[in-house]
Amino acid sequence: MSLIEQNKLRADFPALTQKIRGKPLVYLDSAASALKPWPVIERISHFYTYETSNVHRGAHYLADEATKNFEASREKVRSFLNAESTEEIIFTQGTTGSLNLVAQSLGKMLLKAGDEILVSELEHHANIVPWQMIAETTGAKIVVAPVNNDGEISIEKWSQKLSSKTKIVAISHCSNTLGSYVDIETITKLAHKAGALVVVDGAQAVSTIPVDVRALNVDFYAFSAHKLFGPYGVGVLYGKKELLLKMPPYQGGGSMISTVSFEKTTYNDLPYKFEAGTPHIEGVIALGVGIDYVLKVGFEKIHQIEHELLDYATAELSKIPGVLIFGTSKHKAPILSFAIEGFHHSDVSQILDQEGIAVRAGHHCTMPLLKRYNVSGTIRASFSIYNNKADVDALIKGLLKAKEMLL
Repeated sequence: MSLIEQNKLRADFPALTQKIRGKPLVYLDSAASALKPWPVIERISHFYTYETSNVHRGAHYLADEATKNFEASREKVRSFLNAESTEEIIFTQGTTGSLNLVAQSLGKMLLKAGDEILVSELEHHANIVPWQMIAETTGAKIVVAPVNNDGEISIEKWSQKLSSKTKIVAISHCSNTLGSYVDIETITKLAHKAGALVVVDGAQAVSTIPVDVRALNVDFYAFSAHKLFGPYGVGVLYGKKELLLKMPPYQGGGSMISTVSFEKTTYNDLPYKFEAGTPHIEGVIALGVGIDYVLKVGFEKIHQIEHELLDYATAELSKIPGVLIFGTSKHKAPILSFAIEGFHHSDVSQILDQEGIAVRAGHHCTMPLLKRYNVSGTIRASFSIYNNKADVDALIKGLLKAKEMLL
């Protein structure tokens, strides 16, 4: 990509114009949350300025417009995931909300004592704790598949954990800590052959690779808007219609009902059965704009930008004595988790912050995974389309300064 194209792309993200402690912001924390481009910011502002109204209930122009735009975003999500119907697209407050919905609703319906829920060592806490909670309620058991030293799931070793007792497979499409992609298509085929349903945490994948839920044949797929250049507090749950029809509502309230009496309540049709209360209307509409933005840039260009940076950063980071990189899969997202021998990750990240460099330090909500590597935390630098090689150079310079200061 030319320098002109790169600068034009960066200009879409106003956060990059600011200085942190007198130094230009170097934002390397996109795995936690992507920066927001102007179209998303302006769309939210436009809604609050001219369109404020609730959806699905009003009988006036603003309510009609809000509902029309809200449902247009649902269609954009359906198309983005290649789902069969908008009935299969449920809006939640985030990936965590989506996974909890499946765990509580599907879990209570499906699981019984002695059944097994198969997860992996890669999982974010949001794809561990909800399953632990439902396992305690139902008497089901959590089974854990290992990862190898490169941070990959071996299909052979994963298959050894799969059995006739497995009812649910909960798996990340991409590790938020190591960046490793998971072969979801193969895992789904094997899981279905064993009679298990597949629930995918796609939070880290949707902004870096195209996702086709029908090609993957997954039963559920969850992601958050804020990692897709969209707003906070909005998530998506895709679920196969035949399963969603059978599942009981997760929460009760307005919108999710058909009729209510003190004797009995009947529930609304899909997807509204799972969308109790007033939704994050402006956030859902802005998610649609975020999807538009991703498709305008194109996944081919996104991959080119992010992986050129990942390769460059990996090579430069490897030159620093004492650096240990965790997650060396050949197929990974633009995420670098590392430690510097003899230095605490928090100390290093604080010095980087003084240089205007934003990274993540800690366990990244993957404590079991880091325990497998015998570390309490790492430094994580993650890249997106608005980053460039100058950002990587700043990171390397900052790390060398941190080493000097902490000796």
